[in-house]
Amino acid sequence: MAPKNTQTTPSSCQNHATARKHPPERSGRPERPGRPGSFAAVLLAGAAAVLPLVAQAQSTPESSPSMYLQYGAAEHSADAWTVGVTVPWRNWRHALWGGQLSGYWDVWGARWSAPLEGRDRGTWVIGVNPTVRWRPSNGQSPWFAETGVGLSWALNRRYITDEKEFPTRYNFATHIGVGYLFGSQGQHELVLRLEHHSNAGIKKPNPGENFLQLRYAHHF
Repeated sequence: MAPKNTQTTPSSCQNHATARKHPPERSGRPERPGRPGSFAAVLLAGAAAVLPLVAQAQSTPESSPSMYLQYGAAEHSADAWTVGVTVPWRNWRHALWGGQLSGYWDVWGARWSAPLEGRDRGTWVIGVNPTVRWRPSNGQSPWFAETGVGLSWALNRRYITDEKEFPTRYNFATHIGVGYLFGSQGQHELVLRLEHHSNAGIKKPNPGENFLQLRYAHHF
């Protein structure tokens, strides 16, 4: 039996072309703009994607950025959870006391929590801390010590507890710490830190707060 000869009429070709140019409209409600939580997730994902690019062609943890999670505890049941990133100072290395001195920017956000009149009161704080780090053995030791001085800002309100009240939203953040690098490339680190926040007496009263902190960081 001979195969059927199927003809395509001009009108059918026009219909197909129209369908390709004008696809059927979607039904349903219009899309809503992203929520703040979604924006924050996208921002963190973007930072995670960019950091490895910044770290290309780097050889040591001090020359590569990191992301970290940190917990801190203070007196009178106050504590703080912090997330942040560190960005190294490029081409800044100095020999000192048989070791190597390097530096980085520490950019962070935290939630400070403390009791106030029988309830938990949270304060959201952001900050930036330029930090210098010293590693012994010409910079080859996994151990290191560091110190830094920076600025912090309380976003939603001043830090107030049952025991103390900060008079300003802005404060200075100073810290000292000791840490250890581990992993095949030294890409992991643990740091024990003591960090002090106060306004340096610019406005009274100035009680200050001291956090004992434990940080885990991963270098990229």
